[in-house]
Amino acid sequence: SQPVRRKVDETLGRFVGKMIFYLIFLLAFVGVLGQFGVSVTSFAAVIAAAGFAIGLAFQGTLSNFASGVLLMVFRPFKVGDIVNAAGVTGKVFEIDLFTTALDTPDNRRIIVPNNSITGTTIENISYHSERRVDVTVGVDYAASLDKTREVLAAAAESLREFLLDGEGRGYQVVVRELGDSAVVWTVRCWVDAADFWTVNENLITAVKNHLDQAGIGIPYPQMDVHLINQNAE
Repeated sequence: SQPVRRKVDETLGRFVGKMIFYLIFLLAFVGVLGQFGVSVTSFAAVIAAAGFAIGLAFQGTLSNFASGVLLMVFRPFKVGDIVNAAGVTGKVFEIDLFTTALDTPDNRRIIVPNNSITGTTIENISYHSERRVDVTVGVDYAASLDKTREVLAAAAESLREFLLDGEGRGYQVVVRELGDSAVVWTVRCWVDAADFWTVNENLITAVKNHLDQAGIGIPYPQMDVHLINQNAE
C-alpha cells in the first residue's frame, strides 16, 4: 500500500518487489505443473540438469543479477542520487535485478547493465551535502601577484551569501602554475551542493568582471613565427 511504501526505502522496495514477483511466478508455474501430474521432484531434477547449460548460456545475465545484489548490499548509491557510472552521468531512477535506469540532465533514459556499473569506478556526485567550486583563470605575467590575489579574493567575496564558513571551508585563491603565456590561478569556494552550478556560473562571471575592472588581462596562447630569408647575403 502507499502508506507502507512511504516507510520503506524506495530503492530496496523496488528491488525486493521484483524478486518477490519472479519467485511467485516460478512457484505458481511449478504448482500448475503439479496439477497436471508432472512430478515436482522430476521437474526439479530437470531444472538442475538444464541449469548448468543455461547458466553457461546466460553468464552475462547472471553476472548482471549478481551485480544487482552487490549494489543492494553495499549501496554505493540509491534511487534519486546523481552518479557517474559506466561512463554515464545521470539521476538514478531505478535499480532493477539486471539493470540500472539513469535519467540524464537532458532528460534521456539510459539503461545500464549492472555488471558494467560494478566493474568500473562509481562516482556518487550527490553523496555529500557540500561541494567545492573551482574556477581556473590565466592572467598576464605583467600583473602584480599581490594585486591579482586581491582582485580574485574580491570576486569570491562577492558570492559571500553562498559561501560556507568553517575549518577548510570558505574560499581560497592559489597560484597553480606559471604557464606558457599566463600565470594560472584557481579560485575555490565551498558551497551547498544544491548551489553548485549557480555558484560555478556566478564565480566565472565575477572573476572575469573583477579582472576587467582592475585592468588585468586574460591572455590567450600565442606563437611568434620568425621567418629567415635564405637568399639574404
